[in-house]
Formats: sequence, C-alpha cells, structure tokens
Amino acid sequence: MLLEKIGVCSEIAFTRYVFSGWKRGSDPQLRVSDSRLGRVPVRVYQPRAPPAGPRAGVTFFHGGGWLYGDSHENICRYIARESNSVVVLIGYRLAPEHKYPAAYEDCLNATIHFMKNAEHYGVDPANITVCGDSAGGNLAAAVSQTLAGRSDLPSLRAQVLIYPGLQALDFNLPSYYQNRGVPLLFREHAVFFMLHYLDGHALHMQEVLEGSHIPPDMRLKYRKWVSPDHIPPKFKVRGYKPHKPHEFKAEFFEKPERLGEPNLCPLLAEDAVVQQLPQSFILTCEYDVLRDDGLLYKKRLEDNGVPVTWYHLEDGFHGIISLYDYCGLSFPSGKRGLDSIVNFLKGL
Repeated sequence: MLLEKIGVCSEIAFTRYVFSGWKRGSDPQLRVSDSRLGRVPVRVYQPRAPPAGPRAGVTFFHGGGWLYGDSHENICRYIARESNSVVVLIGYRLAPEHKYPAAYEDCLNATIHFMKNAEHYGVDPANITVCGDSAGGNLAAAVSQTLAGRSDLPSLRAQVLIYPGLQALDFNLPSYYQNRGVPLLFREHAVFFMLHYLDGHALHMQEVLEGSHIPPDMRLKYRKWVSPDHIPPKFKVRGYKPHKPHEFKAEFFEKPERLGEPNLCPLLAEDAVVQQLPQSFILTCEYDVLRDDGLLYKKRLEDNGVPVTWYHLEDGFHGIISLYDYCGLSFPSGKRGLDSIVNFLKGL
C-alpha cells in the first residue's frame, strides 16, 4: 500500500479510518445508545414500540478479520427492527494490538454480563442468541461452546453463524482453492487476518498457505473433522485440485498446538461440547473461501444431534450481508440472506 510505503500510516490504520467515517443518522423505530457491559464497550439497539412482554436479545459480534470494526451499523439496525429484538453490538478489542484471546474474552465476558442483566434491557434471559459474521462468526461459535452446559446461566437460545471462519489447519480446502481470488475475501487475506489475530503479524503467511504450519500428527488427529472428504461432492465440481501439504517447518511454528484450541478454531471442539450446543443457523456463500468451514461445522453439529438451519446463497460472496444496502450499493442476495436470519430469529 502506498501510504504504508511512504510512512504515512499502515494499511490496517487506513482501513479503520475509512470505516470510521461512515456514520448513520437516527432511526425513528429504534433507540440506539452506547454503553458498556462490564469493561467492554457496546452499542445497544432497542425497538421504540412498547413491547408486549420481554423481548428476545441478540449479542452481535462483528466481522472484519479481528482487525476492523465500525461497519455493521446497518446489519444491527435491520435485525433489531425486523425481528423486534434488542441487539447488542460488542466492541471487542482488535488485533494486532490485542492478540488472541482478547477478542474472544471480550465477547464472552460481555455476553455473560448481558445474560445476567437481561431484564435491565427488557430482554428475556432465556431467549438470548449469539450472532456474528466472518471473524464474528468464529467468536460466536467459540462463545457458544464455552457457555454450553454452564449451570449458573440460562442456556443460549441459539447461535447464528454468518459465513464463519472456524479453523486454521487447512487453507486448501475446496472453497479456499476455488474462490482464492474472489472478493471480498481473498485466500491470502484469510490467512493474513488469522495470523494477525494469533501472532500480531503475518510473517509466515506463505508457509501457512502451503500447509507447512501443521505437524503430521496434528493433521492426522483432526482429519476426522477437517478434510475435503467431508465436503459434499457437488461443492468440489467447480475447478478443485486436491492439495498435498508441504513438510512441516518447525523452525517457524513453535506452538502449532494453539491452532487446536477450540476458542480459536471452534470446528475442533470435542463431540461432548458440540452435543450441548443450542439450535443453530449457518449461512454460507458459494463464492466464499470460508464456505467449507461452514459446511464442515454444519456436518459436525448434525452428527451430534444439534438442530441446524442452513441457508446457502448460490450467488453469494463473502461479506454480501453487509452490502444489502451499503453506501449506494445493493445486492438482492444479501437482502435474502439477511431476511433468512431475521426469519430464523422470529421463529425461535
């Protein structure tokens, strides 16, 4: 990036600045307020119409590769308005300044605080859903797993995962190969974001892309969950070439076992945890590198008896939900996807 090369600012800082400049005015149907849940800053979207009783609550974890925020105002307003729910957008700490597990911890702590104080927001504590897109889908899945089976809190009502990134073992699954150059998320960007979240830098991005960041025993251990063999054949028709991982480079990756932590890679949670998860909604897009992460998690949930509603946008690409009505851009399939989420929430 030119600004980075001439020393003005980093690409990350510039992108954050651009996102921060897009603000929305007031909404006659919603009361929007900034607050805190514990130490975590949040924005609360509450319908103005008098409720007939306690409302449903949604904690929303925004996408942006764990690096960016300030781009999900439209989505949160739409969900709150159309589903008549109280939506809480969680302002978790961002990488690379705050590496893993900072974002996960903020989302978890904010959700627990919201569950314990739901009545203050007019929300039924037994009707709270965690929701997130992309990196936020990763965080929603991790939080849902952590809260599963806790006896000191009400159970989550559901989890909504919108084109989530759920693993960092294999960036050569069919969807990563097929959609490697498709906006808005290139294959290299997916690795770039994950490495910044994990390490605060992306110095060894090429090694991760070629698969030399995972030792053979670890790859074998998780093959039962992360493998092209578990992707339905119809998704492998479009220009897929199987990839043989390169030899593990131990000199670059001292602690590869971190990539097996479910709080970072929820796809790798044990069956005993997955079995306790709430009713789930997963949205995937055909032209998205993260498509197969969602498909693999869908299979894991179904194999463990968890009810799953799956919505697949055949003409969708990563980030399309944010573009249903964004700065003059409008994609009908993004609107369809967003409406499918609203309908799921209203049906709970």
